[in-house]
Amino acid sequence: MLRMAAKSWLTHQAALMLLLMSWMESALCSGFAVDPPADIVISDPGHLGYLRITWSLPTSLINKTECPKLYHLEYFDTYSDRWSAVRTPRRTYSAQFDLTKDVRVRVYTLLNGPCTNGTLTKSTNYTELVQKPPSTGAAGTAVQDFICVYHNMKNFECTWRRSPKMPASSQHSLYFWHKELEKTEECPNYLISSGVRSGCNFTGTYLPDFTDINFCVNGSSPKGPLEPAFISLQIQDHVKPEPTEKLYLQTGPDRKLELHWDPPVGRVPDHCLEWQMEQDGKIVSEILAEQTRTLPLTYDRKRSCFRVRSRLNKYCAEKSIWSEWSRPTCHPEEKEVTPDPGWDVVPVYVYVAVAIIAMLVLSLCVGAVLKFYL
Repeated sequence: MLRMAAKSWLTHQAALMLLLMSWMESALCSGFAVDPPADIVISDPGHLGYLRITWSLPTSLINKTECPKLYHLEYFDTYSDRWSAVRTPRRTYSAQFDLTKDVRVRVYTLLNGPCTNGTLTKSTNYTELVQKPPSTGAAGTAVQDFICVYHNMKNFECTWRRSPKMPASSQHSLYFWHKELEKTEECPNYLISSGVRSGCNFTGTYLPDFTDINFCVNGSSPKGPLEPAFISLQIQDHVKPEPTEKLYLQTGPDRKLELHWDPPVGRVPDHCLEWQMEQDGKIVSEILAEQTRTLPLTYDRKRSCFRVRSRLNKYCAEKSIWSEWSRPTCHPEEKEVTPDPGWDVVPVYVYVAVAIIAMLVLSLCVGAVLKFYL
């Protein structure tokens, strides 16, 4: 009995020891301190704000080759004014920044595998780098109101306005870059206003859609360089369709007025367009997806005029520019009134014939008088 009791006690103790060892191992694994990356470096390859971010593996994880590693990168997008995040197994990433503002980046380490007992663990701390913009150019001399319009998906044009602080003898230059270019290129055709550059026309220059295109407008003056302006956009978000050429009206059954119209001629796909209608100078409809509208017909003999305009819908672009309004079409139509014939509408040749006859009669009379006295 004593032997059995002693054996049971030893077995119980051994089980407790194994449980304790297993718990300690699990605690050590799950409590493994994950360090953030080190040595963040931001480099500029000259792509007008498309910067390359790199970082190093933390020293504590150099020998942990059996444990998969991920990195959680956060950067402040100054164009959308919010933080963006991405996870990647690489130690490099490229993103777009406005070079006139602070570049803010922070990176975490994520560890998995036997080092963390199979649990994806994120470092408590992060490594951060804030890079100040270079102080280049006289303050307040950057261009203003930089606007780009993609006219009917055919001609892309950007314009700007000079700063009041810009010296009179200075001149601007525009450069652009996208991922299909090896290096930046200068504006192919400047727009000139009052002898100075006020924009750029890209007709004949390939610009890809759904791709970030970076622009930089800088310049120089006798007093030194001007403050640069950096802009990044996608051309499909700046489409302005052509106006609709014709709006058709017809009276339908059940006292209804049916309106329909043709899409504008050009490269803009019909399914990408949405419409807005105006009646007598007031918007009378929500956004229309189709090129037709039915309205109740009134018999108060009041004349109403309608116009429509279009833009790209949310399925083809994040934003768009309204086209110009179509020419107004009215109901009821004005009837042309044929004027009564009268002297105010007698053709000119009648007057000429009358004048010739009068001169002939007068000549005959004068001749008769002269013959009588002679």
